[in-house]
Amino acid sequence: MKRDKIIYYIATGLLTLLMLYSVSMYFFKHDAVSQMFTNFGYPSYIIYPYAVAKLLGLFAIWNPNFKTIKEWAYAGFFFAFVLAFFAHYMIGDGEQMGALIALVLLTISYIFYKKSSK
Repeated sequence: MKRDKIIYYIATGLLTLLMLYSVSMYFFKHDAVSQMFTNFGYPSYIIYPYAVAKLLGLFAIWNPNFKTIKEWAYAGFFFAFVLAFFAHYMIGDGEQMGALIALVLLTISYIFYKKSSK
């Protein structure tokens, strides 16, 4: 049981660092991110709401009182990472590895969250 919690906290911590890096890029390197979103065919006005959604998702994942919202946050991150992987892959910019790493960390975090909450 203790091993499961340690793995959960490590995976969730690494995922959090990755998401905070992403959010900081959205806020502080807006021009570069805006160009990337334009290359994907996405409108650039979704950058700030997307960054806020990522922060809210992290808050939900770390808060032990929001069990249902935590499940939704995991699902939202799952779809975001899968779509990010394919978006990067389809335009061929070679940046899909970050989304794949995030997806692996999310999966490990979710599995060990479920194991440790039994």
